[in-house]
Amino acid sequence: MFHDIDLLLPRLIEIRRDIHQHPELSNREVRTAGLVADFLKKLDLDVQTGVAHHGVVALLHGEQPGPVIGIRADMDALPICEAREVPYKSKTEGVMHACGHDVHTTIGLGTAAILAKYRNRLAGTVKFIFQPAEEGPPPGEKGGAPLMIEEGVLENPKPDVMFGLHVYPPLEVGKVGYTPGPSMAGAVEFRIKFLGTKVHGAYPHKGVDAIVVASQAVIQLQTIVSRRIDAQEAVVLSIGSIHGGNRFNIVADEVILSGTVRAMRPATIDTVEALMRQVLEGVTSGFGARYEFQYERLVPALINDPELTLGMVPVLQEAVGKENLFPVPFRMGAEDFAFFAERIPSLFLALGIANQEQGITAAIHTPEFDVDESCLAVGVKAMVKLALGYSTQKIAG
Repeated sequence: MFHDIDLLLPRLIEIRRDIHQHPELSNREVRTAGLVADFLKKLDLDVQTGVAHHGVVALLHGEQPGPVIGIRADMDALPICEAREVPYKSKTEGVMHACGHDVHTTIGLGTAAILAKYRNRLAGTVKFIFQPAEEGPPPGEKGGAPLMIEEGVLENPKPDVMFGLHVYPPLEVGKVGYTPGPSMAGAVEFRIKFLGTKVHGAYPHKGVDAIVVASQAVIQLQTIVSRRIDAQEAVVLSIGSIHGGNRFNIVADEVILSGTVRAMRPATIDTVEALMRQVLEGVTSGFGARYEFQYERLVPALINDPELTLGMVPVLQEAVGKENLFPVPFRMGAEDFAFFAERIPSLFLALGIANQEQGITAAIHTPEFDVDESCLAVGVKAMVKLALGYSTQKIAG
């Protein structure tokens, strides 16, 4: 079976490069979804399209009764200009697979191809879920894992377990990481509008300078994590953008600031919101300004089922080698696979992709991001073994 995966690698590289050259943003994955659906139909799987806009769901039935195993892969790209000069560079200006979803999609297809060939060894059913909009739907639209769940992706049949993976630049290619329990953070997007009074820059005392108000708020907001949250809590508050003013000699009456909060526990996310409101109330009232505050909970923390995770360790060791399987720490990045993991016992892996000699070391969400494409075979081996290993354990148990 592993020999078949190695033989499949050149085809997987072709698929990954095709997807990489034609990236599509969230809720716009028309071409990618078509490629996925065509591939799966040729494997004689039961294929459903148009789920949560452009999602594709496929069922592979084994030749023996057994559990239902969900395997999820995301398909969307990011609004980033690719910097690396490679033969498979993005052909879509300003859009790039900078988070490795082209890799995830290709691994999902490769897993389907191998399991279809060896369905006589499979007990139960594998439900492949190719998800759009993991990076979040455009403003005013619904999408991603929440919409897939709303449209019934976890029913008819309901998975007993869910498996997924994500590229992980800190690990060298060939290596795989796992985390029992809390794996990735819950995420919040916040937006603050500071409202002052516009006036000529020569007479600032006659107005309320929203830039000064916002500047003070930025400093005070940073003390929430450093001084008002238990140091043992995993929490981050980062301000990503600040915009205000329209001319050099006019005191600004409006500044808009946005950022993110990341934390492991929902209670911590609630505490940070309350403390932010307290800071904003104090700063703005002190200057005679006003504010508007939006605090949107985007994604819950991703919790790997500890029993499932530890139970799959021997299976993963068979797939990638005991020397290549590592526990990795909780990470402050977020992943909407968490919505599946809230409902179904799940395991989400970290796939090594780095290659120091080839200069492939960049972090995700950067213009220089790339992967060592031999990771495709590693990912397929891991997912195939998880599906077969779990189904075998359930039958034996």
